[in-house]
Amino acid sequence: MRAGRVFAYGAAAGLLGDLLLGDPRRGHPVAAFGRAAGAVERVLWRDHRGWGALHTAVCAGGAAAFGTAAAHAVRRSPAARLALTGAATWAVVGGTSLAREATAIGRALEAGDVAAARARLPHLCGRDPQALDADGIARAVVESVAENTSDAVVGALVWGAVAGVPGLLGFRAVNTLDAMVGHKSPRYRRYGWASARLDDLAGWPGARLTAVLTTVAGGDPRGAVRAWRADAAQHPSPNAGPVEAAFAGALGVRLGGTLSYGGRIEHRPVLNGAAGRAVRAGSDDIDRAVRLSRRVGWLALGVCAGARLLARGARASVRQRGVTKGRTS
Repeated sequence: MRAGRVFAYGAAAGLLGDLLLGDPRRGHPVAAFGRAAGAVERVLWRDHRGWGALHTAVCAGGAAAFGTAAAHAVRRSPAARLALTGAATWAVVGGTSLAREATAIGRALEAGDVAAARARLPHLCGRDPQALDADGIARAVVESVAENTSDAVVGALVWGAVAGVPGLLGFRAVNTLDAMVGHKSPRYRRYGWASARLDDLAGWPGARLTAVLTTVAGGDPRGAVRAWRADAAQHPSPNAGPVEAAFAGALGVRLGGTLSYGGRIEHRPVLNGAAGRAVRAGSDDIDRAVRLSRRVGWLALGVCAGARLLARGARASVRQRGVTKGRTS
């Protein structure tokens, strides 16, 4: 079985496994990687960019090397290659857990239980829940669904299409390291710099594909494109900006504004402010964002698998023409 088909079938199996099973409560591979990265940090930590870059290289490089070794070990068995790709895809994507957490918070808000929604919000994002009212929690959930559609689903599929299992594992490692050390706290401002920058680079193609597919799958394609073009560049994150702006336009809501992280207040630009309305607790805004996220994820699978198949076919055609030319010369 050709590599393009292995990725297509394996990634589809992995996404289906995520849909049916979600993430295990214990023993998740990403959690195991996080513990290992934490152990490396305890050994290497210095308030210095160079030591942080070494931490990033050891952890992300180790994950990619592990994927390379695993792929090499099963290279002669198409069934094993497909199973490995499926298992790796299931391990690194998190669309179902994202949807479950967002929906659970939405149900709590619908029931008027703001305390329960606040208690659950840290499972989804790093906002200060006590600083948010019900509408603020709902907006935080929609923004997190948008950003994590790129980080937890589309970005992984993009790198899987580019580099197979090493790409899947390497991308998830980079994204996890950014969540662990890539923020601007006093401890990680310098040490986490390399992880944050590498995450920006790795997430760039997935974020743009997510924004494109949001315009296709959302209810207002023109609104999504308009918000993306007008507002994405104002966002402090080069990757969250296009995704959140496209989601805001597609859903017809306003995102961004004042946020609180770890006691630090941030005033971010409003996305889709001219055409959107405020996200409302108790409305269907969270459910619509979750449904849009699912559609974008499955469309991304089709695009990435198709691109991998086309690329393999093009390379095979070039090699065949070279062989034919050599025989006739």
